Amino acid sequence: MDQGHVLSLARQAMEVALMVSLPVLAVSLFVGILVSVFQAATQIQEMTLTFVPKILGIGVVVALLGSWMLNQLVAFTHLCFEHVARVQQG
Repeated sequence: MDQGHVLSLARQAMEVALMVSLPVLAVSLFVGILVSVFQAATQIQEMTLTFVPKILGIGVVVALLGSWMLNQLVAFTHLCFEHVARVQQG
């Protein structure tokens, strides 16, 4: 396995990590912004108010996209094991 294969595998690892984490992070960001705007409009300054909507939003995302996320991670893991098997053979 040369340097190009290692760099390609590292790039793919970063892409998979970004694809899997992006939906959860995006929902958390947008829910946080909406709660912040609500707090600013109503002048409610409760620090724990943001946690429940974020947890509910993340739960919905994981329920809807969890199987896709798992499939992406499993596919990348299979790819890594295939590369390891090729290194062992050659």
